[in-house]
Amino acid sequence: MNFEGQKLLVIRNDKLGDFMLIFPALAMLKKSAPKLQLIALVPAYTAPIAQNCPYLDGVILDPGKQASKQAKRDLLARIKDHHFDYAINFFSNAYNALLVWRAKIPHRLAPATKWVQIFYTHRLTQRRSRSLKPEFEYNLDLVRFFLKQRGVLTIEPQAPFWVLNPDVLTRQREKLAQELGLSTKPWVFLHAGSGGSAPTLTLEQYAHLANTLLEHFTIDLILSAGPTEGALAHQLVKMITKPVVVYESRQGLLDFAHSLACARLLICGSTGPLHLGAAFNVPTLAFYPSHATSSALRWQPTNTAHLSFSSPVTPANDLSGLKIPLSQVLEFVQGVLTPTAP
Repeated sequence: MNFEGQKLLVIRNDKLGDFMLIFPALAMLKKSAPKLQLIALVPAYTAPIAQNCPYLDGVILDPGKQASKQAKRDLLARIKDHHFDYAINFFSNAYNALLVWRAKIPHRLAPATKWVQIFYTHRLTQRRSRSLKPEFEYNLDLVRFFLKQRGVLTIEPQAPFWVLNPDVLTRQREKLAQELGLSTKPWVFLHAGSGGSAPTLTLEQYAHLANTLLEHFTIDLILSAGPTEGALAHQLVKMITKPVVVYESRQGLLDFAHSLACARLLICGSTGPLHLGAAFNVPTLAFYPSHATSSALRWQPTNTAHLSFSSPVTPANDLSGLKIPLSQVLEFVQGVLTPTAP
């Protein structure tokens, strides 16, 4: 089956990190069925990323559950106008299930969870709440199921799942170097903000980690911050013994993504920036809450080089409570920063 002239609606209209974790699934769809048009339903927040996703052929903006009745009617009309043949609800709730049902999309696939599964024509039992595998693997399983049903040979994708044009990357490096006064030393980004989704380390713990890395390695340490996290980053600066710089995201999410792509290493919690950087295959050092639904396994990034910790860590200035000793952190960072032969 070559899917000539057919369209698939993919739905992941929640948070940034969740959207980034469908990139492998989108890559699998596009590589396995290149003639199938992929259009994503996303909120305005993640739209800049979706509009630049290398696997998508289009984007539909979702006004959200709190939108007016007219806005919701307009959304349904836009979806119907596309005459979709298929839908995959990577994020399944009542709002999304009813949307594809009301749009009368013939083939509607989602995880077989909750009562809303009655609105789908096809379901895959996954039991994601058990957190037995990474989220991106659950997403890949949905695509494998979809392709198998249609008799299509599955092509497994490999990282990186987002590759920037070399000229774009060069321009971003030059811009950051000029704006932040960066040198040719390796750039290590540390993102202490959590956006409230998965707080882990305290500022004291991040400062302790930053000071340790600056003692052992010759790097430019960049404290990245989202639009509302600048004060947090500047507070962290005062706790670090050596000079560091703050990069505040003021030019939009796409510019922030391009900046993370310039990093040699990204350090952060289990948040959107982690998965944004991982899509470019930037090595990551990540901190996760200790409960199972937010575990390092469930929300594992899609890159090839990552080291993860389960938190919280106590006391506030001691990293020894981590499950992996600090010596292993230093070994990991050394391996990331050491140039490899071409």
